Amino acid sequence: MDTMTEPNHLTHLDADGRARMIDVGHKAETSRVAVARGRFITTAEVIDLVRADNLPKADVLATARIAGISAAKKTSELIPLCHQVPLSSVSVDFEFGEDSIDIEASARTHGQTGVEMEALTAVTIAGLTLHDMVKAVDPAATLTDVRLESKSGGKRGHWHRTDEAGAADIAAAVGAVEAEAPGESRSAPGGHTARVIVASTQGAAGLRADTTGPVIAAWLSGHGYETAPVSVVADADIAGALADAVLGQPTVIITTGGTGVSSTDATPEATAAVLDRELPGVAELLRRRGVESTPTAALSRGLAGTAGRTVIINLPGSTGGVRDGLSVLDDLLDHLVDQVSGTAQHVSSRLGSVRA
Repeated sequence: MDTMTEPNHLTHLDADGRARMIDVGHKAETSRVAVARGRFITTAEVIDLVRADNLPKADVLATARIAGISAAKKTSELIPLCHQVPLSSVSVDFEFGEDSIDIEASARTHGQTGVEMEALTAVTIAGLTLHDMVKAVDPAATLTDVRLESKSGGKRGHWHRTDEAGAADIAAAVGAVEAEAPGESRSAPGGHTARVIVASTQGAAGLRADTTGPVIAAWLSGHGYETAPVSVVADADIAGALADAVLGQPTVIITTGGTGVSSTDATPEATAAVLDRELPGVAELLRRRGVESTPTAALSRGLAGTAGRTVIINLPGSTGGVRDGLSVLDDLLDHLVDQVSGTAQHVSSRLGSVRA
């Protein structure tokens, strides 16, 4: 997303007030990720029909997902002043409410400009496709609250929406210049950032409420970490979600779920693929604390370690396991982050093979 270079100067207008495409040729190429959300509001009866795949037009969510991904790839054709962006990945996910479907889209690239518009376009077209699929039974359905939730990359580093975002934050965005130098830090100014990823196939499908992600996010916020919206992904998608999160270079990534011995549990393998260094003592301490209350905690294969300057920790998927894990991190995380932040490391090149 291109911003203003100075107050009252719109970058998409030239000196004569004519529309123009911004020249980004001077910018360094960096990894950029954007996440957008929207809400499709209908009726509880329609939600039941969608869940059961019982509408006249079948495969509602699958069709909307494909439409959103296709739209993201055509953003520069739909929005005249957007650059053509070589997208490396696009994902569209849905979460059921009582009478609504939340839509979340994530777009990623390695280039000279951001992918906010691609993520927003994916959400919008996915939502319009949902409307097309249900209009026969609910012509009054509404697509609303389409907005950017977070972005990583560029001069401003990691940004995420908060309910308290006010005039000061908007002014900072307006005054920011996207031109950046190679090697520039992408950490949030003046503070640490965090990501929470929930590995739950049923949660990602909207069949089970996420009870662990919000607890971790609240705990991180209480410890002073700027925390992006919780990501809930299917177990099969955890590798991609984790790789995307690492590319944003947050200070901390905490995952929950997928650490057991089930055939679908893949969080430790996904974590191992992005780690530069493991911290086996941390993982063992987490297991030991869990065993004190739940003997089956010994079955957890969760890892801990670092990817560049990012600390990554796997917690179990149960609320009790999360509670025990956070009690360990209460005494440990800040010291660990201070140590890691003082070392000059780079994100492992193995990320390329994970997302190839």
